[in-house]
Amino acid sequence: MREYLLTLCITAAVTYLLTGPVRKFAIVAGAMPEIRARDVHREPTPRLGGIAMFFGLCAGLLVADHLTNLNEVFAKSNEPRALLSGAALIWLIGVLDDKFEIDALIKLGGQMIAAGVMVMQGLTILWLPIPGVGNVALTQWQGTLLTVALVVITINAVNFVDGLDGLAAGMVCIAAGSFFLYAYRIWYSYGIEAAAPGTLFAAILMGMCLGFLPHNMHPARIFMGDSGSMLIGLVLSAGAISITGQVDPDALNLYAGSEKAAVHQTVPVYIPLLLPLTIIAVPAADLVLAIVRRTWRGQSPFAADRGHLHHRLLEIGHSHSRAVLIMYFWSALIGFGALAYSVNSASMWIVLGVVSLSAVGLVLLLLPRFTPRVPLWAQRFVPPRYRRRRVPGAAVDSAAPEVTESEERAPVTAGVSGVNGATAIGARSRFLDRR
Repeated sequence: MREYLLTLCITAAVTYLLTGPVRKFAIVAGAMPEIRARDVHREPTPRLGGIAMFFGLCAGLLVADHLTNLNEVFAKSNEPRALLSGAALIWLIGVLDDKFEIDALIKLGGQMIAAGVMVMQGLTILWLPIPGVGNVALTQWQGTLLTVALVVITINAVNFVDGLDGLAAGMVCIAAGSFFLYAYRIWYSYGIEAAAPGTLFAAILMGMCLGFLPHNMHPARIFMGDSGSMLIGLVLSAGAISITGQVDPDALNLYAGSEKAAVHQTVPVYIPLLLPLTIIAVPAADLVLAIVRRTWRGQSPFAADRGHLHHRLLEIGHSHSRAVLIMYFWSALIGFGALAYSVNSASMWIVLGVVSLSAVGLVLLLLPRFTPRVPLWAQRFVPPRYRRRRVPGAAVDSAAPEVTESEERAPVTAGVSGVNGATAIGARSRFLDRR
């Protein structure tokens, strides 16, 4: 565990320290596109944050190669080299897109080529654990097609959700955290060495996201761009492929002599990791809804719009930070809920806890729809938007109407003041009009 934590910290430190110089380079290189109709930020913000994340990935792999225990991952498996090759290719495509805005079909082709490069070097799905049947061996073509499909789906799911400051990096970090705990449990508790590469990938991915988040939180000073979103999506899919398609469930010895029972016991996590519908359930749902919405309107599935989940949260009335935190909440609930269920699927308390937290999440989603009337004695304990103020000049005991603090604030139009990445939608009503 100490070597994994050291690798994580080194990756995070390199990513964090390089993001500042990369931001200056992006400004000089002109990687600052104009504000588009679908954007939520109000000021030009540099991209190319994926450059720092890629060098953080390289630093993490280099450090792990020189550690005593993690060095065995490189000696016994070719998966780290396969990951680095695919990551370098997808990163170059992302850098070109951040600078020159290349066509969506070209990006899709590059994603498939990057996945093919990883497959050629051994990072592929060899078999599928199916409940009631056992392990189903895949042919070379079946494994290749399934691996490429998983990589492309994950990359685009992460890319689609990258629409608010800190959203994609935070959600992928949460997914990587739950994935790391599961992979480490398989590697350490059951002694399965085939799970070591996936555990390493998850630790490095957490470091990449944690190192970039301080620069990307609202208001963001730099965006990761496609060079970063596609990169972390590929790393996340590589870990899922490594665990799902190359770890034999029968090796867990959950039920001696019964492969079908072993597969049935581990299916709560194996199948979700295969189609990453738990570790990135929210981005995957956003991807499916976006494709259906655009196809229904007669548009291209790759045509950008303002109909993503985070855009809808802002339209409901959530602030930028609150919308990001709500997305974090749902990602953590689904990812760690599946992790807890895989540890003890017979516990009813886990199911009840997930249901209860889901109800809490639904309440948080609907909060902007309601403006409760808070009693006078409790006003100091609630946010300013829910506090009531009496109209100036009215008697204390009169029936004068009460107004909230937000109603007596006049909005001020947000202007462009520099390259600092401040993001907002509409007027900034939190500032008083002192004119």
